[in-house]
Amino acid sequence: MIERLYLRELVTFSEVEVEFEKGLVVFTGPSGAGKSVLMSAILSSFGHTASGAASLCEVNLSKPESLESEVYTLEEEVTIKTLKKEKVRHYLDGQNVSKKVLRELFSPYVQYLSVRDKGGFESEKLLAMIESALFAKDKTYKKLSKEYRKRYAVYRDQLSKLNKIKEDESKLAELIEFARFEVEKIEKIDPKPGEDEGLMQVKQQLSRIDKIKEVMQQATAIFDAEASVQEVYRLLDKDASVFTDAMNQVRADFEETETLAEELEEMDVEQILDRLSDLTTLKNRYGSIEEALFYKEEKKKELAGYENIEQDKSMLENFIMMEAGELRILAQQLSSYRQKEARVIEEKLKEYLSALKLPALSFVFSPKPFDESGSDLCDVLLGGSRADTLSGGEFNRVRLALMASTIGTEKRGGVLILDEIDANVSGDESIAIAEMISRLSKAYQIFAISHQPHLSAKADQHFVVYKEAQKSEVRGLDDQERIQEIARIIAGENPTSQALEFAKKLRS
Repeated sequence: MIERLYLRELVTFSEVEVEFEKGLVVFTGPSGAGKSVLMSAILSSFGHTASGAASLCEVNLSKPESLESEVYTLEEEVTIKTLKKEKVRHYLDGQNVSKKVLRELFSPYVQYLSVRDKGGFESEKLLAMIESALFAKDKTYKKLSKEYRKRYAVYRDQLSKLNKIKEDESKLAELIEFARFEVEKIEKIDPKPGEDEGLMQVKQQLSRIDKIKEVMQQATAIFDAEASVQEVYRLLDKDASVFTDAMNQVRADFEETETLAEELEEMDVEQILDRLSDLTTLKNRYGSIEEALFYKEEKKKELAGYENIEQDKSMLENFIMMEAGELRILAQQLSSYRQKEARVIEEKLKEYLSALKLPALSFVFSPKPFDESGSDLCDVLLGGSRADTLSGGEFNRVRLALMASTIGTEKRGGVLILDEIDANVSGDESIAIAEMISRLSKAYQIFAISHQPHLSAKADQHFVVYKEAQKSEVRGLDDQERIQEIARIIAGENPTSQALEFAKKLRS
């Protein structure tokens, strides 16, 4: 329920602050006074497209029970604020929010009916209305609907997988060929972890071995003087063990180097360089030998997966074929429940439509390929006429009748905003519309602009919008002022005594 509206600097309004009550809230006043502008401000607060914007607009409302958001923290008393400076910005309980998000959040709770709008009779909305009535009274249907939607979600996922496999089939041969090529290339080289480091060391030794042999040949002269040096130590009575150990180490190192040189001479230098080139190619492509080996194993797994694709495809095709048959049966069961409930709603509607001076309405079902909602398309006929051929006035009277017929099956209630819904109708039609809206106001808080006395007389709260010195004002009316305003609607600015008596009669 909307509890308060405050705004500043909106077209011809300087400042407005009004508090609202439950039930039917009616705005009346002379043409051009600003009623639609005021209603536009309320609509804009809930994300509806509206002309113009106030420099500041605040709407306070009690939070609907089922209104939840994972993104926004909502208080029990919700405040929607709109600020207009260079740009229009919206805030929800102090949190920046887009107009689109506002509309998505509040669309289940704030509904707008305009004579210019012919929405609401789309198949999915008609089916949703029928389902709401079924959910409220039939647990079997609710369970069946839940099972259907759950199974359809699995079916849709599996169908998506099958379609992906079929899309990939044309590329499959190419993918297999590429994976095999990658595996064979790495297996042909057959790299070993750390092998490249060992070969680089050998390469460095090969590049220096000739120089080492040349220097060693010169250095072997050291052994010619070994005996003389040992004799010097003996004559001096000194311990020659350190010198002897050093010479033995030199001799061992020289022998080891000679052995290495012999081994290197037996190696195929070209083969080593080619091997290093192959390993370097792998490292340049994959980062390291370890990463190349890991990539090879991944490609092997990929090849194994490709081999299973045909088997997976066959299994998916069997599942989808069987599940499609089961879903068609469930969809037909859902349709049977819906069509039966549609007949019940048609009977309920007869009274409401008759009161609104309209012929009987019938729901028309036709089949479609099953999807998340089942296999039904739903339309309505009003006395043989399709919904899209109805006038704006007829259209909205039918919508009022549908809403009235579902009171008690729709838990949400909420706010209903009506834009001159009783405009350009006859006296009898005006009375019928007023009665219907009054009935709806027991379940909804309704805001309506009216130029007819009957709807104004039914209001739980009546505001008049008027102009003084080219500035628009809005004011709540007491009982006596309401009679004066209803008389003005009947007879003009200077109502007759008969108009005043008729206004009193409407209010009694």
